[in-house]
Amino acid sequence: MVLLDYGSGNIRSAYRALERAGAEVELTADRSAAQEADGLVVPGVGAFRSCVEGVRAVRGHEVIGRRLAGGRPVLGICVGMQIMFEHGVEHGEDTPGLDEWPGVVERIQAPVVPHMGWNTVDVAEGSTLFDGIEDERFYFVHSYGVREWQLKTDGRTRPPKVSWAEHGGDRFVAAVENGPLSATQFHPEKSGDAGAALLRNWVESL
Repeated sequence: MVLLDYGSGNIRSAYRALERAGAEVELTADRSAAQEADGLVVPGVGAFRSCVEGVRAVRGHEVIGRRLAGGRPVLGICVGMQIMFEHGVEHGEDTPGLDEWPGVVERIQAPVVPHMGWNTVDVAEGSTLFDGIEDERFYFVHSYGVREWQLKTDGRTRPPKVSWAEHGGDRFVAAVENGPLSATQFHPEKSGDAGAALLRNWVESL
């Protein structure tokens, strides 16, 4: 498995968490290794724009696109999930994302932002990621999120499994499972036993 190294922070904690989940992890920006790995994890902390620029700088967007076209698993974490969407708006600046899913990442409309701490998740029916941990809490640190799910299905493909969370009365996407592309807004690597179980579920699905 490859953990994509594109300059984002929090790499080491994700690396250790994936190892604990049973994965053999390589931290690299090498496109060939990332393309051929059983699984690719795209982490992310900080600003949407800087993460997109970092991924593009190592041509990670090309690797992600090719992997998904070939049905090869990718997992995005936190801003690594957000950049999979069409675009993000931060401080009035609209930045194109990787456009794997339609939708906008925008500021959460809650009395207290950032959303920081433990929260439950309204888990999608039939979720693989949350199997056995549907009632657990997970650790969130973010001010922005996807507040409206826009992807429509044509009836011929299996619909995505979209899980939600709420902060200060505002609802946002907490996780998505869409064929080979999965992602979480929360940090499983900071979510204790529940996060470890979620990563293990994903690793075992590869």
